[in-house]
Amino acid sequence: MPGCFKKTLFALASLISFVSFILIVVAMGTPKWMTGKILCKTGADLVNATDPELVKFIGEIYYGLFRGGKIRQCGLGGRRSKFTIFPHMVENLNTGLHVMIIMFLCVAIFFSLVSFGFCILNAIKVPYRAIKGPAGVCLWNFLAGGFIVLAVTSFMAAVKLHHLTGRIANFQENVFQFVILEEQFEDCFWLCVASATAHAVNLLLIAISGIHFPEIKTKTEEANVTAEDIMY
Repeated sequence: MPGCFKKTLFALASLISFVSFILIVVAMGTPKWMTGKILCKTGADLVNATDPELVKFIGEIYYGLFRGGKIRQCGLGGRRSKFTIFPHMVENLNTGLHVMIIMFLCVAIFFSLVSFGFCILNAIKVPYRAIKGPAGVCLWNFLAGGFIVLAVTSFMAAVKLHHLTGRIANFQENVFQFVILEEQFEDCFWLCVASATAHAVNLLLIAISGIHFPEIKTKTEEANVTAEDIMY
């Protein structure tokens, strides 16, 4: 049976793994990975809008991995619309990269659950196989965190290098052209970053659990037996 200290550490690691799983699921299902401001360039050019008038042509956009929405401002008031990435819009995006982001997060979810199970196993008993012990827990946490980092990095590449926001904003816009004025990563993106950080914390906890602290031994006073003590 593991000691009380190790039980506490592995129980805490299992809780962190489960929290990481929840964070990824919430992030994937929420359409707030990115927000931005979009300028209706066509409308502004038609009326030669100056700086004070440009406010009437600046709208908003938000999106996640599966859906999003935008407010079009082309001089006649805001028009709200919602959209889904699959199955139509993904054809105009970098399909392979977008699917890879989702796959990376799905794999990370799997390894987070595996880490959760192995942490509970190590909190209950000492496994007889090394892969089921702290080494295995480190492996699953490293893989889960690594795939989350890949997903986050791929999403940043899609936004910055492949102009994801601009492509989504101009999807099926035959008359008006929109220019991205501002982009900002939102809470769901940072939830994934927090999830990767959680697995890094787990690796630290497992490393601490392997430290052997010196045991404090109390010295017992040796009894001095003399010949007089034996006589009595």
